[in-house]
Amino acid sequence: MTSAGKKSRETSMAPSSSSGLTFKLHPLVMLNISDHFTRVKTQLNPPASSCAAGNGHSSGDAMLLQNPRVYGCVIGAQRGRTVEIFNSFELVFDPTADTLDRSFLEKKQELYKKVFPDFYVLGWYSTGSDANESDMHIHKSLMDINESPVYVLLNPAINHAQKDLPVTIYESEFHVIDGIPQPIFVHTSYTIETVEAERISVDHVAHLKPSDGGSAATQLAAHLTGIHSAIKMLNSRIRVLYQYLVAMQKGDIPCENSLLRQVSSLLRSLPAAQSEKFRDDFLMEYNDKLLMSYLAMVTNCTSNMNEVVDKFSTAYEKSSRRGGRTAFM
Repeated sequence: MTSAGKKSRETSMAPSSSSGLTFKLHPLVMLNISDHFTRVKTQLNPPASSCAAGNGHSSGDAMLLQNPRVYGCVIGAQRGRTVEIFNSFELVFDPTADTLDRSFLEKKQELYKKVFPDFYVLGWYSTGSDANESDMHIHKSLMDINESPVYVLLNPAINHAQKDLPVTIYESEFHVIDGIPQPIFVHTSYTIETVEAERISVDHVAHLKPSDGGSAATQLAAHLTGIHSAIKMLNSRIRVLYQYLVAMQKGDIPCENSLLRQVSSLLRSLPAAQSEKFRDDFLMEYNDKLLMSYLAMVTNCTSNMNEVVDKFSTAYEKSSRRGGRTAFM
C-alpha cells in the first residue's frame, strides 16, 4: 500500500462512536460467519488439489485463497437505543460492480421477512483484519435499506495471545474532512447476549470431538485444563478482592460503601457450604452418582457376557453342523 493509500485509510477511521447506541451481539451471528468463511475456504482449497493450487497461482492469489473474504447481512431489532443483532444470512459479492448482488439481497430479505417478521436488516458482515476503503463502498450501497447500517467484521486469523473475541462492530458517522462531509467507520463497543437455545448450541460445539480422532483421554485432559484455568482465574480475582478489602480495613485506601455492598451481596448469593443441609444434599448426590456409575458398570459387564455367550453358541452350532458330536460339559 502506498503512503497516500495509508493516509486515506487512516482518515476514514475514528477511534470510537458517539451515537450512544448499545449493541448486543448473539453467538449465532459469529457461528454463521465462521461457518461461512470455513466453507468458502475449504471449497477454494480442496485437500486433494491444495498442492497443485498453490503452485498454479501467484502470491496474491494464494493469499486470497488462504484468507477469502465472505459477505452477508446481519438482522435483528432495535428497541430505543439498544440494537440487538440476532442472526445473519449470506450474500453474493459481484466482482464486476465491486459490490453486493442487490437482486439476491432483496430476495433473501423477503424470505427472511416471512420467517422473522420482527427482524430488520441492521447492516452487513465480512471477514478481514481491518476495515478499508472498499468496505465503505459496500456500506454506502446499503444505506437505502438502513440509513445507519452497522458493519460486523470478523478476523479469521488465529492469535493465541488475544483474549478478546476477534469481532469488531463499526458504525458510520459523517465527519468533515478537507471541508467535505464524508462517512467514516467508527469503532463501537458491544456485549454478548445469549438465550437458552444458543447456550446449548455453543456448549455442544465446544464439546465436539476433534476431527483428528482425538481419544477420550485427550478430550478429558482438555476439559480438565479448561476447568483448572477457570478456577485459577477465579482464585486470582478473589485474592485481588481480598487484598483490596484488607487494605481498606487497615485504612491504606479510602472506604467505598458501594463496593462493600456489592461484595456483601455477592457473599450472600453463595450457598452456605458448611451447613448441615448442604452436607446432606452433597452426600446424597454423591451416593447417587456412585450408584449410577456402579449400575453402568454392571450393565456393561452383562452386555459383554451376552456377547461372549452369543459367540460361543454360534461357534458350537457350526461345529455340530459339520457332523461330529461334540461333548460339552
